[in-house]
Amino acid sequence: MTEGWPDAPEALPSPVVDNHCHLDHRAYGKRQEEGESEGGLLIPVDEALDRAAAVGVTRIVQVGCDVAGSRWAVETSQAYDSVVAAVALHPNEAPRLAELGALDDALHEIDALAGSLHVRAVGETGLDYFRTGEGGRAAQHESFRAHIQMAKRHDKALVIHDRDAHRDVLAVLDDEGTPERTVMHCFSGDADFAKECVKRGAYLSFAGTITFKNAENLREALHVTPSDRILVETDAPFLTPTPHRGRPNASFLIPHTVRFMAEITGKSVDKMCQDIDANTDRAFGGAWPHRI
Repeated sequence: MTEGWPDAPEALPSPVVDNHCHLDHRAYGKRQEEGESEGGLLIPVDEALDRAAAVGVTRIVQVGCDVAGSRWAVETSQAYDSVVAAVALHPNEAPRLAELGALDDALHEIDALAGSLHVRAVGETGLDYFRTGEGGRAAQHESFRAHIQMAKRHDKALVIHDRDAHRDVLAVLDDEGTPERTVMHCFSGDADFAKECVKRGAYLSFAGTITFKNAENLREALHVTPSDRILVETDAPFLTPTPHRGRPNASFLIPHTVRFMAEITGKSVDKMCQDIDANTDRAFGGAWPHRI
């Protein structure tokens, strides 16, 4: 086993999709040619996908957060049948680009990438009031609106990053019109917010955070989310589920999150897997090949 990574959990009884992963993080293989490694965590993409498939996580959505990362997401999805791409400028990227006078050009390039057949989603976009202060919010709103329009224009799913901005995210969606297929990435609200998102037709994607002791709001949100609106993700290498919180995350750790979700909802693990897999296909515009 690669030093630093947790042991793999028991395999799931049915396959699921990690609908939000960052394989281009330096913990994985993108930086291999640059010689970067931190704490022995370097793992090539092939190995990351094989480890995930071995425990039943047979498909992945690779998410871009800037122009370079979005290009890489498309290239990786072209190289691996089990991977599809999402392309976007992260909300915290928008103010930086706006200061440089480069936001419009970057949005234009994301729009061009979104037309690829390998791209299933526009995102992660949205609003982040945790890391960006009031001075950068106008750029975030501009970028968010542009991404919503892109998702509609290309008939792609919209993947929303929402941190400490629930009310404004809903306001922008209501103003622009929520795309038919919208995913609330790493859902972070409570039951009331979950109901508002579902009312707008959104899918709620739960990450390892739902296993944290202080995340009762997420568990309550899961309870009120219809079974046909539930997704699961890692946001790897971040948000590692219990019992490995604090260590690097990867798609092969999703079984911990899925089993936890099944237990607190009273479903069998197999039923939870089947629901998640079918929901992901609908949310991201149809099935794509599993990694066997």
